[in-house]
Amino acid sequence: MVRGKTEMKRIENATSRQVTFSKRRNGLLKKAFELSVLCDAEVALIIFSPRGKLYEFSSSSSITKTVERYQKRIQDLGSDHKRDGNSQEGKGETYGLARKIEQLEISKRKLLGEGLDASSIEELQQLENQLDRSLTKIRAKKYQLLREEIEKLKEKERNLIAENKMLKEKYEMERGGTVARTSPSSSTSEEVDIYDNEIEEVVTDLFIGPPETRHSKKFPPN
Repeated sequence: MVRGKTEMKRIENATSRQVTFSKRRNGLLKKAFELSVLCDAEVALIIFSPRGKLYEFSSSSSITKTVERYQKRIQDLGSDHKRDGNSQEGKGETYGLARKIEQLEISKRKLLGEGLDASSIEELQQLENQLDRSLTKIRAKKYQLLREEIEKLKEKERNLIAENKMLKEKYEMERGGTVARTSPSSSTSEEVDIYDNEIEEVVTDLFIGPPETRHSKKFPPN
């Protein structure tokens, strides 16, 4: 079956328009990538969907560098007074790129909550959904870092408990050895105390008279 020629005009059906946009966008991005790889060319591609969503491709590290390189090239051509049809077309492309960059700045300001006066309900809903997704990712990362920090603190606590237990056992062992070495002296002191008590018991009685009568017992007269 021969494929019919597509008429170059706006597709009125919203679903068909979105499907066509997705297919041709992917094809354009693929062609840009192939051109940069096969021909070692510096390629930059910027696409905005009808709803304002950005799609871009750059063969260099930054798409901004490619745009600046293009603008500098146009300025060099203008300073040499070599303006022909291609240079005029280049100006048009430069203006288009400048408009795209301006749109990017507008999108950035909207994400920051600025310049929302002219936004529709649908655009605001899309911004809200995008911010919700970003906030969810940020919170997930924050909770992950908090969990990792808590695990580090728990590990540090376990190490301190183990170290404290080891020091306590070492202290008790050293204390036990000191008590064992001092026990004979304690026994000698106890024996000295017992001997002193016995002496005190012997000399507690008081006698009056000759020495020989100290050990005799007196009995009362009948």
